[in-house]
Amino acid sequence: MRRRFLGLLAVLCFSFASGGDAQETAVDLELVLAVDVSGSMDEDEHALQRHGYVAAFRHPQVISTIGSGYLGRIAVAYVEWAGPASQVVTIPWRIIDGAESALAFAEVLAAVPRAFIRGTSISGGLEFSADLFDGNGIEGKRRVIDVSGDGANKHGTPVEMARDAVLARRIVINGLPLLLKPRLYLYTGGDGLADYYRDCVIGGPGAFVLPVTERIQMARAIRRKLLREIAGARPRLELAAWHPSRAKVDCFIGEKIYRNGEQE
Repeated sequence: MRRRFLGLLAVLCFSFASGGDAQETAVDLELVLAVDVSGSMDEDEHALQRHGYVAAFRHPQVISTIGSGYLGRIAVAYVEWAGPASQVVTIPWRIIDGAESALAFAEVLAAVPRAFIRGTSISGGLEFSADLFDGNGIEGKRRVIDVSGDGANKHGTPVEMARDAVLARRIVINGLPLLLKPRLYLYTGGDGLADYYRDCVIGGPGAFVLPVTERIQMARAIRRKLLREIAGARPRLELAAWHPSRAKVDCFIGEKIYRNGEQE
């Protein structure tokens, strides 16, 4: 009887002790890389974008910056998006805490096939990405969605509405607009897609837009963007982001373009 009691006590003690397994893994940053794979992106652009992320996670400066954080680790998920219901988790959440895990992430990303999905819904990509933070077993000091794309939102929830809902969940949105095809991005008005992203897509403390205007810039821009996100610079008022001399971009411009016959 005593032995059975001691055995039961041991099981109970183990159960309480193992409750730590349910605790969330603490990281400096939870980062979703939300990458446009819509039909407006040609094969060369897909390859450039994917190679840019692979090269970034192999870069010693990125690895060093991850290690210099308070906890020395981040969590990353890689999402490919197109239409309102067309999103794929290409790489689920992975903890990156040094060279070995960073290089492993890069190797997986280099090898996995890209998604072949159509449509352009930045809002769908944002909504899908935001849900990935829920119940992921990770607790980040910061949560960021990094969205890239070469056009305006054309389908799904209005992009400002989706953005505001994401920001209400205390998730920062940064943007990497790809200004490689003037025919596409000039439709957005203002100075193009960079202004559209600034006015309609990004938000939250320290949010920023880093446009890419030439193919040769892609890998360097992605690395710079990751370094800035990982380092987590203290949020500050950036007066340069305020343009009193220009009108705010029409955040429904993509939907209007689509209704006028542009299909991607």
